[in-house]
Amino acid sequence: MRVLVTGATGLIGNHLLPRLRERGDAVVVLTRRPAAARERLGTDCTIVEGDPTREGTWMDALADCDGVINLAGESVFGKRWNEEVKNLLRESRVQATANVVKALARNPRTAEGQPRVLVNASAIGYYGPRGDEELIESSPPGNDFLAGVTTAWENAARPAEQHGLRTALVRIGIVLDPRGGALAQMVPPFKFGLGGPVASGKQWMSWIHYHDVVGILLLALDNAAAVGPINGTAPQPVTNRDFARALGRTLHRPSFLPVPAFALKLRFGEVAEVLTTGQRVLPARAQSLGYRFQFPDLDGALRDLLAS
Repeated sequence: MRVLVTGATGLIGNHLLPRLRERGDAVVVLTRRPAAARERLGTDCTIVEGDPTREGTWMDALADCDGVINLAGESVFGKRWNEEVKNLLRESRVQATANVVKALARNPRTAEGQPRVLVNASAIGYYGPRGDEELIESSPPGNDFLAGVTTAWENAARPAEQHGLRTALVRIGIVLDPRGGALAQMVPPFKFGLGGPVASGKQWMSWIHYHDVVGILLLALDNAAAVGPINGTAPQPVTNRDFARALGRTLHRPSFLPVPAFALKLRFGEVAEVLTTGQRVLPARAQSLGYRFQFPDLDGALRDLLAS
């Protein structure tokens, strides 16, 4: 299979590309910084220069691709939120997805006559803060800022279905990787004995090991029955307090010093709301499609990730 990947140098892309190459797929990477991507990714993939938020000649590269995995989007936690940053968070997802769909729609079938595939990243922020409610793919969206962004993101992908493309929307949870993302931020204070729950600790964390989020993306790419939303989370979400305890056990460090909500608000501003609320998300669709999690429980995942 020939697969184009956007966001290939991000947290998930770093793990996805080696898996695609191991399976023998031809990988095409869309990037705004081709020289840096080439240095980082090596010579065993095709580099295409382009910005997915803008139409351009990069769109021609999709003509001979069997599928696209679209991971493009600015980091939610990269900068303190203001109106400019909020617009960037929205447009980096919505406009990039709209342009990918437009490019695929030029020729929605492969040379063999099969539908091309769009695996579009989404996020569990779709559901908004929901307390203890268990959420599956059919649960309705929330009404906060991130829920609005994620709904618009998915709506930008849905026209692909009308063009005959098989379209899967992977709603990704908190990806655990010691080299980046949330876990990399959490580990240092725990190692110094300063770790603990955030705010009340009652908010749910729908986490997933990076190996399994890649596995679900590949399932969405390969399985003809994979259409519509698919939750990219482990089957055993935990509260923030239980996550802190598990991390403390793994690192052999205490986990009782709470981080007050007001301190997060002072440091991060509005985005602190994301850290003090959460969602209890279950991967119902992935499991019904036969996906078997390599790391279904948090203790096992943390041992694997932090063993060294």
